[in-house]
Amino acid sequence: MDNLTHSIIGFGVGELVHRSLPAEAEAPQQRVRHRLLLLACALASNFPDLDLFLTQLLPAPLGYLLNHRGHTHTVLWAVPQALLLALLLWLCWPAARALLRASRPARLGLALSVGIGLALHLLMDYTNSYGVHPWYPLDARWFYGDMVFIVEPLFWVAIGVPMALIMRWRSLRVAGLLLLFAALLGFAARGYLGWPSFAALLLIAAACGAAQWRAGERGRGGLLLGLGVSVAFIALQGAASQAGRAQLTAVFETLDPHSHVLDIAMTAFPSQPLCWSYASIESDGVRYRVRRGVTSLADIACPAALNVPAATVTGSLKELQALQASNCVANAWLRFGRIPLLADGTLSDYRFATTPRGNFTTLPIAPPTACPRDIPAWAYPRSDMLVNPP
Repeated sequence: MDNLTHSIIGFGVGELVHRSLPAEAEAPQQRVRHRLLLLACALASNFPDLDLFLTQLLPAPLGYLLNHRGHTHTVLWAVPQALLLALLLWLCWPAARALLRASRPARLGLALSVGIGLALHLLMDYTNSYGVHPWYPLDARWFYGDMVFIVEPLFWVAIGVPMALIMRWRSLRVAGLLLLFAALLGFAARGYLGWPSFAALLLIAAACGAAQWRAGERGRGGLLLGLGVSVAFIALQGAASQAGRAQLTAVFETLDPHSHVLDIAMTAFPSQPLCWSYASIESDGVRYRVRRGVTSLADIACPAALNVPAATVTGSLKELQALQASNCVANAWLRFGRIPLLADGTLSDYRFATTPRGNFTTLPIAPPTACPRDIPAWAYPRSDMLVNPP
């Protein structure tokens, strides 16, 4: 999930936690707590992405593929991250430190804001097709939600509109609402968001905004509605993803009854449960086939900017297995590749074959001068195609 969405969700949850706790005895303390909980939850909602600094520990593209969404995106490492963030806030913010010494609700609010923020980061990252492995080292497998586009404007309006209306100064409220509207309009004008979805998002924004306005100065109505809409949307997307995968599996197995569909990575269109792009892999035991394309669960036109041309490529299963056994760099790469394709002297993940800036997973195949060290022990996503690790 993109960091803007992580931040909006974090601010919204921090605000909800603050409004759910008993008020502080004095107004200055209440203002400090308000700022503390919003900042703590927003920071916690982004904190695991500090693993981007670890991408330089391995040569490209391995550094990004294996160290981003790595150890900091596990439940085990959430605990020291929570303690580190709380310690930084304690040391760097004297007013917050004094409040936390004196106020039990403030201490509870900080614990909830940091804990929920970190959990939400892992949960939101799980919802897209990139994947996480949250239970490492107990379980080294990747888990893919395949439910939500990595930049999803529904969360912006469902949570961002109530948050904009909560702002103290009218100029900031107006600026926040205009900025959200402009972002939606820009998405639609550039073809990333269908106009029916644009209209639906405006209705959701109006409903969440009205609920927050009616809730009053200390109310939570709009925030609760926005979070409820977000949860319902994720559930709807999950059901649609499963339906799309089942539909595609039936089609591919009809086209080639001798092949078995191993996996289909589903990528949502923004705010459109009926439109999906996909990358699939199937094998007959000798060769494997990868496909990409767009599917609609109904007879509708999908947003033009995210349409990708249908394509099918085949490869040799033995060649891929031999590369894994003989090339330590490729073997490390295969700890990430969900839809691997070995072709034209490169190894790449077909999920990202049509990204605007090129496929960032592409690994040129060459005899390694040295084997990379400290490779994370993530499970091979395609262990069903590969030989045992060397």
